[in-house]
Amino acid sequence: MASTEATLAIEAQYRARTPRSAALADEARSVFPGGVTRSVAFFPPYPVYIAEGCGSRVTDVDGHEYLDCLNNFGSMIHGHAHPAVVAAVRDQVGSGTDFGAPTELHLALARELTRRLPSLQRLRFTTSGTEAVLYAVRAARAFTGRSAILKFEGSYHGGYDSVSVSVDPGPSSPEPPAAHVASLGLPPEVAQHTLVARFNDLDDAAGILHAHRNELAAVIVEPVTVRGMIPAEADFLRGLCDLARKLEVLVILDEVVTLRLAFGGAQERFGLAPDLTTLGKIIGGGLPVGAFGGRADIMDAFAPGHARPVHHSGTFAGNSAVMAAGLATLEVLTRDDIARLNTLGDRFRERLGAALTANGTRAQVTGLGSLVGLHLTDGPVHDYRSATSDRETMRLLHLALLNRGIFARAGGGFFLSTAMGDGEIDAATTAVVDALNDVG
Repeated sequence: MASTEATLAIEAQYRARTPRSAALADEARSVFPGGVTRSVAFFPPYPVYIAEGCGSRVTDVDGHEYLDCLNNFGSMIHGHAHPAVVAAVRDQVGSGTDFGAPTELHLALARELTRRLPSLQRLRFTTSGTEAVLYAVRAARAFTGRSAILKFEGSYHGGYDSVSVSVDPGPSSPEPPAAHVASLGLPPEVAQHTLVARFNDLDDAAGILHAHRNELAAVIVEPVTVRGMIPAEADFLRGLCDLARKLEVLVILDEVVTLRLAFGGAQERFGLAPDLTTLGKIIGGGLPVGAFGGRADIMDAFAPGHARPVHHSGTFAGNSAVMAAGLATLEVLTRDDIARLNTLGDRFRERLGAALTANGTRAQVTGLGSLVGLHLTDGPVHDYRSATSDRETMRLLHLALLNRGIFARAGGGFFLSTAMGDGEIDAATTAVVDALNDVG
């Protein structure tokens, strides 16, 4: 826990640097609940307002430049204003943005995704990762005729009701994990249809799968948890998929964040063939997007000619500007680019871990590929309960990093971009160590 003096000093420096952000945040409270349009954008005393971005940097409304290690929670894999993406969007906007009809761009982006992920025999576009998860769960329920799903404690799959369970139940949550509705406004019966297991604990998941095989439509899992950047162990992930398939429970692999880990996503990296996959973030090139897809026999239930078609709609699903941005993004995201980015992540974890050890800081650095997490704890971090950083300390670390020109996730998460190189990794490493010293 940081001292009162450190807390006051860090907050005072932040306020002194960001008077325009403070004024805008104050004004925003009159139109937005809490002053923000999405809960995750808020942090006390108020969020920094960003004016523009280019490459690996963003600039706030007070003129301060930051190395962007957030990249809109991983969606900006090439950083900001990549020339190819800007050109693609500009060209498409000049020809119209949406038509309420199919376009060749839909086909082009779909072909690129199915080329990268062979498990996507059929797919549909949505406007967000949350919607992608919603429809993947709906597809699983329609195909199996069952209602329950299994998810993992601490895993985040968007704002859809069925997965808004045990996302962040708190350090005093019961053991073993029990379904905990994540927000007011959700009906309590949501927890009756969503079972919860420990992440990276195959025995725990297996017990639930065996006991509830006749109720479960699917198990949904992240290859790396977006909260905490905790990688799934290979044996856990492969064993989970094998067991679910044996018990005829569908596997939904949430690749909204992890598609970036390999040309064919985490499923290529781990050698998986999920029944359904959810996508988002980088496939929209910085614009709102999502996609879900998988086995043809499951997805064909969405075909209008099906005996009892599963309904899927969305006015802006497959927006032409989004399709153009996504296609341009993936066209310049080659295997070599991904390999370089993953190597950069490895270097960041190695250098940061070594610097923290040399500084005498008790910490763990987690992640996989270009996803990096920092945890201020002694023991290894392998699931939600072992990620036990003091939250007030992490809050102050986030502010201290902003004071030092690093824009990262408030919980200690870093999403790297292809616009970065060794210089940016060294700068981020130095800033983290110095910011921790500020916190005390």
